[in-house]
Amino acid sequence: MFVMELTYTAPVEAVEAVEEQMDAHIAWLDGYYAAGVFLASGRKVPRDGGVILAGGVSRAEIERIAAEDPFTVAGVCAYTVTEFIATKTSADLSTVRENPVV
Repeated sequence: MFVMELTYTAPVEAVEAVEEQMDAHIAWLDGYYAAGVFLASGRKVPRDGGVILAGGVSRAEIERIAAEDPFTVAGVCAYTVTEFIATKTSADLSTVRENPVV
């Protein structure tokens, strides 16, 4: 599973640069929700970026997915991707639970 943390790189004064890409970013999110890759997403507080929980793909694939985000393509954000093994989850996320290799 992955935590994809995006941080806006556009200056705070240039919020319109982020807003210009918002519809395309939402369509990108919707596509990966439909594909079953994205599990949850939302804005960080304070609003300097966002967080996406994702699963079911490789590290290379998640890096490719992050690179095609319209925010990334427009140069208004950068991603930090953290991989973790979800050994305990809510019942709703049981399908992404993993058993670590010992």
